Formats: sequence, C-alpha cells, structure tokens
Amino acid sequence: MLHPRPLVLALLVLGSALVGQVKPHEESGEWSCESESEARVSAQYRPGVVTLDGHADDWKDVNGFEFSLLPALDPDAENAYTGGRMTVKALHDGKDMYFMVQVKGDYVYSKGNGNKCPSVALMFQVGDSASYHNMGGCKESPGTCTSKSCRGYEVDIMHFSIGNAVPGRLYGGNTLDNAEGYGGDRYGHLVDVYAWNPHCRNLDGMSPSGNDSSAQNDWKGAWWHDSFTTHSGFVEGDSPYATSGQKGTYYFEFSRPLRTMDRLQQDVQFSIGQSSKFSAAFWYPVDGNPWHGSGHYTVGCDWVPLDISSGSSELSKSASGNSWDAASAVAILLSVVSLFLSVVVGYQFTRFNRNGYQRVELAMGRVGVDATIPVPNPRT
Repeated sequence: MLHPRPLVLALLVLGSALVGQVKPHEESGEWSCESESEARVSAQYRPGVVTLDGHADDWKDVNGFEFSLLPALDPDAENAYTGGRMTVKALHDGKDMYFMVQVKGDYVYSKGNGNKCPSVALMFQVGDSASYHNMGGCKESPGTCTSKSCRGYEVDIMHFSIGNAVPGRLYGGNTLDNAEGYGGDRYGHLVDVYAWNPHCRNLDGMSPSGNDSSAQNDWKGAWWHDSFTTHSGFVEGDSPYATSGQKGTYYFEFSRPLRTMDRLQQDVQFSIGQSSKFSAAFWYPVDGNPWHGSGHYTVGCDWVPLDISSGSSELSKSASGNSWDAASAVAILLSVVSLFLSVVVGYQFTRFNRNGYQRVELAMGRVGVDATIPVPNPRT
C-alpha cells in the first residue's frame, strides 16, 4: 500500500545515496570461489557485557574469527586489502545481538564525504534460496524484481558509512526516521537495507511496487579508531578527530534485536540455539581515492556460519561448578572443625585430677555446653 508522507521524494533520493551510487556490478571472467572451510563465528550468551560505544575494551574476553579481506568481485589473494585483516566477534544477551568488527587501517576521515572514509556492512541470508554471490542471486532485472518475482532470494544488509558520524556516538534507528516507516538514518548513514541482487536494493519499507509504513531501522551502532587520544567523547566540531595516516585499528560496534517486527521478509530473524548465514564487507579509500559501491572487500566468497549459543551448556557448567565449589567448601570446613575437636579432646584427656576424674571442655562449651566425664585413674 502506498502511504503518502512528507518529503517522500527526498527520502527516496536519500535512500539511493545511502545504499551507494554503484558502478556496474559485473565480474571479470567466470566466478570462482574457495572459501575458508573453518571460518565460523560463535555468538555466545553473555548478558551485561557490552556497552554500545564503539570501544573494544569490553570485548577483550570474547573470541572472534580473523578474516583476510578479498575484493568482492575478484576474490584473489594477490589483491587482498593490504591494511590488515578483519576480526568479527558476536554475542547476545537473550534479547539483542551484538557485533564487533575490527579492521586494521591507517586513520583517514573526510567529514561529509562518506566515500573518502572507511565503511562497513553486514549481510545476512533471509530467503532460503538467497546466495552470497550476487547479493541474493535473483535473476530479475531492476525493472522486474519484486517481492513476488524474487521471493526466497532476500538478503538483509546493515551498512554504516561514517562520513557524518561522530566517533563514539550512536547512529542507526531513530524516532524521526522510524516514524516515517523506512530503514534510513538521516544523521549518521547507518541504514537497514534489503536486496535481491546488487541492482535491486532498497531501504527497508521501500520497494519498486510501493512503500509500507510498517518498516523501521532496527540497527544501532558506533565507531572508533585506536589513534584517538580521548575517551571523554567527541562532538562534530572536533572533526577530523585525529591526524590522518596514523596507524591503528577501526572498531565498528552494532546491536539489533534477535527478532524484529518485520512483516515484509526484509529482516533476518535470529533464533537462539540455531545458526544463521552472514558475510561482512569493508570499503576503504585506498591512497586517498574515494571508494565506489562495488569496490569493496569481503571476508570470503560464500556465507559464513553464525552460531547463536543457547547458553544452557554454559549455565549448566557454571551451576555445576558452583555446586561443587559449595560442597567442597562445606567438606573442608567440617574437616577443619573435626580436626580441631580431636586436638582439643585429646589434650583434655591428658589432664587428670587427683580424684581420677577429668573435666573435659567440649568444643561447643563456649555456647553453654559443659560436661564432666568420669575417667578411670590409671594409678588406681
């Protein structure tokens, strides 16, 4: 159903800009793929661990997987991203999913120009037939791809272009954009997108056949670079925030509910105890040249499994460990008390009085227990 709304034309134009003005997405030659078979990311149940601020300090005890970054259209190791590797970490708290994406790279930033700043995206399989290659793989063209003709080929994409985003500040879903019923972000370009192929991409809630006001941007995120010398917080006037060319690592931190209110088959739905399929991409202005939409690097040439732990094994292990610790502590305490009593009683039995009786102070005598125990005198 088409819902008239203020600035709808402007939003459509903005949406086009947010998902990227791409050059033709064509590979050179026949597609071939050799993905890392051991590549896998585990999202453990770790409630109350992460603060969504772009800092990696609270992720230090969370394991991730380190990927080489290869060109998306030509995944040849000879053309890999030379700045370093990408590490992807994930966890959940039973309600929300959290992701930390770390990429080594010299610091570059150009305020207001997203294509001259690093950018990152996460892509997830939604439809059962959606392939990693060709962003869903629907064969339809931009003029014919619809939710019916490409049913089953949907992928969910979160894209963060940091050109207007202040380090450490939250971006993504906000009241104004969500009230308009679409997946944009007018403040920081952290957008919620779905696609059927590289040429058929839309912000959530928008489509060639009409718009639906029930959609929203379910993602939130922040970014950071470890060349920054302050943790007290930046404001927009501090741009460019650090000196260009400094060595370090970019940090991109995101969260999203495990389940969303999506009714349009545009969001991935995470299930505890099950696996999803995802990929990650990175854009970087190599040698200061602005990147273009299809000129990005990815963590492989096929889907990467994302295992969402139920947490039951960890909780059982923890409970078992706690029970053992409690039982052990009680046993040790009883052993110490028993040893103490033995020593006290043994000592008291060596004290005989002239009448052949020994007065024994029991260990509990301090709380009012007292007894006189007759003991034969060995001298009589």
